Amino acid sequence: MNAPDRLQGLPSSAAAPTIAVPAADVAVDVRRASVVYPSADAPVRALHEVDLAIGQGEFVSLIGPSGCGKTTLLRVIADLEPISAGEVLVNGMTPREARLARAYGYVFQSPALFPWRTVLANVMLPLQIQGRTKAQCEAIAREQLERVGLTGFERKYPWQLSGGMQQRVSIARALGFEPKLLMMDEPFGALDEITRDRLNEQLQQLWQRERRTVVFVTHSIAEAVYLSTRIVVMSPRPGRILKVIRSTLPDERTLGLRDTPEFMALAHEVREGLAAGHGADDEA
Repeated sequence: MNAPDRLQGLPSSAAAPTIAVPAADVAVDVRRASVVYPSADAPVRALHEVDLAIGQGEFVSLIGPSGCGKTTLLRVIADLEPISAGEVLVNGMTPREARLARAYGYVFQSPALFPWRTVLANVMLPLQIQGRTKAQCEAIAREQLERVGLTGFERKYPWQLSGGMQQRVSIARALGFEPKLLMMDEPFGALDEITRDRLNEQLQQLWQRERRTVVFVTHSIAEAVYLSTRIVVMSPRPGRILKVIRSTLPDERTLGLRDTPEFMALAHEVREGLAAGHGADDEA
């Protein structure tokens, strides 16, 4: 897989060369994007001149301290948050156009399932809103539930499932309308470590099969290193991209890879990037 070269993770004060990437190869293109929230005393700068290009078929993780703007950046790409300055394109469209065209799927931190609807009915809902027939909706929903390992649970209700299973329903729902781009906002953060490991492995296998573009927000260094083709390290507020780390791990991965020197070296590089960001913030 060829990742874009036009991804600079330096503060705007640094002079960094920018290498163009053919538009057809770019799934997400963020250019000097800033987000400023007004407040009674002083404006809050959530993002400051972020430049980020994500290629088709990449798995890119955003990692940084709490409040650094990871989720804000994801929400900007998804048209859930307006930008104050800059430009964002999603598959060559504005975020609003991409949202209206249903060009992406979004998985939230919590599953956000309707408790009165069965698992199957929850996955069918977005397809029904699109106006597909009941037979089409059910066939697609069953196929997506099979992909996330939930065949046999179609008639269960969310409250009858574990947290990990609920999140898999959420992923199946997001994949139902075949989006080219999948955005995930810390989807496994509230789960226990064993469940999280299992879902990391299943997500990695799903990405191997589908090769969709994934933008993934996480606080976990191990999760970012295990899943990603590139890791974007963000600074404390105002959110900036401090460093972009390209994975040297093989595309096909198992959990056993986490014990290898290559994995630990990447994790160390991410940890150093995060520490450097905190240090720069303290000096400022």
